[in-house]
Amino acid sequence: MLRVIRFIDRATDTALILLFLLLFLIGGYTMYDTILIYDLAGGDDLSSFKPLVTDVENGGWDMSALSDDVVAWLTVDNTTIDYPVMQGRNNSEYLNKDPFGEYSLAGSIFLDSRNAPDFSDPYSLIYGHHMEHGKMFGALDAFLDKDYFDNHRTATLIVSNKVYSIKFFACITADASVNEIFAPNETGGTLSYVRKNALFWYEPEGEKLIALSTCRFPQTTDRIVVFGVLRDE
Repeated sequence: MLRVIRFIDRATDTALILLFLLLFLIGGYTMYDTILIYDLAGGDDLSSFKPLVTDVENGGWDMSALSDDVVAWLTVDNTTIDYPVMQGRNNSEYLNKDPFGEYSLAGSIFLDSRNAPDFSDPYSLIYGHHMEHGKMFGALDAFLDKDYFDNHRTATLIVSNKVYSIKFFACITADASVNEIFAPNETGGTLSYVRKNALFWYEPEGEKLIALSTCRFPQTTDRIVVFGVLRDE
């Protein structure tokens, strides 16, 4: 009987050690996976592909060096937003795919699939995941503060053969079901809706609209949207 008790004790100790080891490995992998996700979202691996204005001046940026689906490069001045802009066949394709075409929870910054890839539409809509630490479009959180908005109203969009400047004029929070915002070129009234519901508003200095959109809270349909106008450089 004593041998049986000792055997059970040893077996229990061994099982507990294995359980703690398994939990340690799971915890370690989870931490590694989180770090990897945020590292990819940071865009460091993409910086070597970023075009220069001189590339456009010298005949155009060869966007295919990154991916056939890249349509532009977006840089919001003095923020962490500095990424290629992708465009998929639908608006789900780049939710969990990086600019190299590989699976990634961080996904990519992407243009609405209904928009013209050369940004010739009257209104172009760009999406990005809301990541912590200002990664991807997590930086749009700060635009809810008027002082921050007032000091971060400029950006640059480089397309294959054209450079646009962006001047932001409004910030809005809205549900993803609002067609005036989230159905680009399918409904009218975008500017009127934004004017009426904006947290901050400046009279836009141009007619070609562009918007940057991200989730406001996890698992909700609330969105933060920053509106600007595209102007040829």
